[in-house]
Amino acid sequence: MMIDFGRDVTGRLATAESKEWVCTNGIGGFASGTVAGLVTRRYHGLLVAALAPPVGRTLLVSKLDERVHYDGLSGPLFTNRWADGTVDPAGYRDLECFTLDGTTPVWTWGCADALVEKRVWMEPGANTTYVLYSVVRARGPITLEIAALVNYRDYHGTTHGGWPMTVDRVPQGVRIDAFAGARPFVILADGADVMVEHEWYYGFDLARERERGLPALEDHLRAATLRAVIEPGRSLTVTLSAEPAPSREGEAAWQRRQRHEMDIVVRWQRAQPSPRQAPVAVQQLVLAADQFIVRRPLPDVPDGLTVIAGYHWFADWGRDTMISLPGLTLTTGRPEVARRILTTFARFVDRGMLPNRFPDAGEAPEYNTADAALWYIEAVRAYHVATGDDGVLKELFPALESIIDFHRRGTRFGIAEDPADGLLHAGEPGVQLTWMDAKVGDWTVTPRIGKPVEINALWLNALSAMAGFARTLLRPAAPWEAIAGQVMRSFGRFWCESAGYCYDVVDGPEGDDATLRPNQIFAVSLPAMAVSAEQARRIVDTCARYLLTAHGLRSLAPSDSRYRGSYAGNVLERDGAYHQGTVWAWLLGPFVSAHLKVYADPTAAEALLTPLLRHLADYGLGSIGELFDGDPPFAPGGCIAQAWSVAEILRAWQAISAARASTRKITSPSRKAKRS
Repeated sequence: MMIDFGRDVTGRLATAESKEWVCTNGIGGFASGTVAGLVTRRYHGLLVAALAPPVGRTLLVSKLDERVHYDGLSGPLFTNRWADGTVDPAGYRDLECFTLDGTTPVWTWGCADALVEKRVWMEPGANTTYVLYSVVRARGPITLEIAALVNYRDYHGTTHGGWPMTVDRVPQGVRIDAFAGARPFVILADGADVMVEHEWYYGFDLARERERGLPALEDHLRAATLRAVIEPGRSLTVTLSAEPAPSREGEAAWQRRQRHEMDIVVRWQRAQPSPRQAPVAVQQLVLAADQFIVRRPLPDVPDGLTVIAGYHWFADWGRDTMISLPGLTLTTGRPEVARRILTTFARFVDRGMLPNRFPDAGEAPEYNTADAALWYIEAVRAYHVATGDDGVLKELFPALESIIDFHRRGTRFGIAEDPADGLLHAGEPGVQLTWMDAKVGDWTVTPRIGKPVEINALWLNALSAMAGFARTLLRPAAPWEAIAGQVMRSFGRFWCESAGYCYDVVDGPEGDDATLRPNQIFAVSLPAMAVSAEQARRIVDTCARYLLTAHGLRSLAPSDSRYRGSYAGNVLERDGAYHQGTVWAWLLGPFVSAHLKVYADPTAAEALLTPLLRHLADYGLGSIGELFDGDPPFAPGGCIAQAWSVAEILRAWQAISAARASTRKITSPSRKAKRS
């Protein structure tokens, strides 16, 4: 187990509450909390159900507060912080250890000579969470008393309680109907005595929300008390579910979860030339990758798939999905998942664009991104290279052609080819179209109107890919090659010789923008390199000198007057820093790819990943977070688990392994030479 904390972590509240875990169910739902057991975010809960997969996420079961009675002793296993800052009770003090078993959090408490273990996981494909309590060691039976706290709200909100919920006894548990029209859910525990309750607990403190300048008090309803006597070596399963007939067999459910994760690991191992040489953190990331892949059923594609951009608060985003696809699926040996995502998103191509965002409430997709469709073409290219699947390529080719056609003649928000140089222009006042998309009210923090460097690197890459697709499908490739050639020649306009790196945007409202940002790294890292070898080296060196940190690339050079080295504060302060110096983990992937191209040194490239792999034990346990402060010590922030962060590190590690294998193949003597 990579994540294995003792009392040096669990016994220090500030440390234990800063480390968070998340379990997912493959349809958008999740369970999440802290090592300490404190609820510190509005997104923490044991059952956050996706009632309209993969969205409609609703907090149903907030937490289970347990007390143990053993050999005349009794004490709490849970911890709460209240509105006045009081921590009561402080069950973390008896927490012997915390581990992550795959993606399953496991707590072990001590009570005299007894050890009580608790583990939490979700059923794949169902809005069901299992909580399994086991008596690992004791001289006799222990009695466990569990208070079940529930809620019913959108997962972005907070509850101020007081309304009556209907709590009814059902066999071995209770059923909760929060209000008329609400989805009923159950709390079940075979072998436990169940008492119906209806008592609101007021004033839970949400410390992380207060740090973010958001409402920080929450109320929850105590709906039931479960009481069970557990013999040494035996267990009790509590089932939390919004499904009509959930399984109650905890041990069988645990075996299903283990088989699911073992299959994920085995498929990754089969796809690797040397899986045993991978750091244990890489295998942990393979399991983390699976957490982002979720169902998005459509009327004509009932088995559609998509990617949750990040936990806790993102749904699926077109850009994030396509950037993440190679790392989440192809490097993990799951090409059929990649195919289903690509064919699902083909249904959403509209006027040559892919949706930027699918809203949480299920409204119409939002088409306001200049790069998602170009990343889609790159994802198709990567899939075809990995699989040689000409059938899918033929199926998707009309959609790919329409993307290029609309980009050439123009689509939404001023996205269009400039016929004078073949480069793509994008942007209108008040609209944010690139991945640097922070906006607060009417303030677009980084508008980047004009011809952004990474958009045009992606444009060149897409045109080159289309030429390759045409050749594969025995179609004319010359037209694609001609357009790509023009863009390649025009891309030289991005080079700023006096600075020694690329302009971030050319032909903007105020001319060419020489702001030093990481976006130029894609001119080197993408398969169709847009710059010369010497320019590529200077780009890599410049990014390394001014933007590279232990955990990714800064979004703006510290020398810039707009630089913000800390991602903290209220919404305005955080969004103002989002792309103005904040470090993004996902950018380490393209930087490693560019570094490999320039220096062909797999050992040096792998060393770039090491600090971020250590991060797996720091913030969102077993995963990689969204971002970090631009200034040391690069404190983590944003989502605790981000799809493209995980995906790009997996893809970069795969590229390093391939480069190392290629080097060995070149330098190894042939069999004939060995005989002689």
